[in-house]
Amino acid sequence: MEEPTEPGPNAAAGRGRAALIEDGVEFDGRDAALLRAVDAAGSVAGAASDLGRSRARALSRIETLEDAYGTLVERRRGGEGGGGSRLADSGRDLLDRYDRLQAVLAATAAVPETVLDGTVTAVDGELAVVDTAVGEISGLHGGSGAGGGGSRGDSEIAIGDAVQVRIGADAVTVNDAADAVDPDATSARNRLDGRVSAVDPGETVSTLRIAIGAADEGAAGVSDTEVAALITAESIERLGLAPGDPVSIRWKATATRLVPQTDRR
Repeated sequence: MEEPTEPGPNAAAGRGRAALIEDGVEFDGRDAALLRAVDAAGSVAGAASDLGRSRARALSRIETLEDAYGTLVERRRGGEGGGGSRLADSGRDLLDRYDRLQAVLAATAAVPETVLDGTVTAVDGELAVVDTAVGEISGLHGGSGAGGGGSRGDSEIAIGDAVQVRIGADAVTVNDAADAVDPDATSARNRLDGRVSAVDPGETVSTLRIAIGAADEGAAGVSDTEVAALITAESIERLGLAPGDPVSIRWKATATRLVPQTDRR
């Protein structure tokens, strides 16, 4: 049975830690802490002491980062006012970029996710079509393979590959099954019908569980596959949704991530 996955303490790690990469040099949380410490202490030596690192290693790391990202720390020579260091504007911009990425990952980790297994049936640039237990689903993959054979990178996928289809509950839109939506009126490629199997209430936002393939079976929870969707309490009340109700769900291919299975045969 395919179940929506729940967020946990290691959810962020499971989806990838926050890191920026430029020219093969990775900027991560330790580097962000170093720049913040320089900003607070006013010197690399003070920052290194506050972080329990050696001054030489801190300087070396800053130089490595600056080779890839440009000037991050402005050094002032000693004089009447004394020496010291401060963050350059580019250093503050880099921290802002890192903070935005970290915020996105943290928010993503807190959202329930549906994971389906499937096989790639078509590849078109960054998009691919996957045959799953609930039908064909379109999504984004990490490579640019066209499924035509030849060499390819580790992150690319091709026709016949086994992949995981990962759908964030915040990307799924729920509609009353009786209100047909014109397919040409929306850019959402993925559309499925089902029945509400459960409502996990929240203070303002609830998690709706939709049993796919159960729309014509007369009961909730009889499908082998469930998809999670986040929906406001106001929307649940407006749509009058309760377990057993038929619904239609849709979401964009660009909100669907395809991850290669680790065991390829």
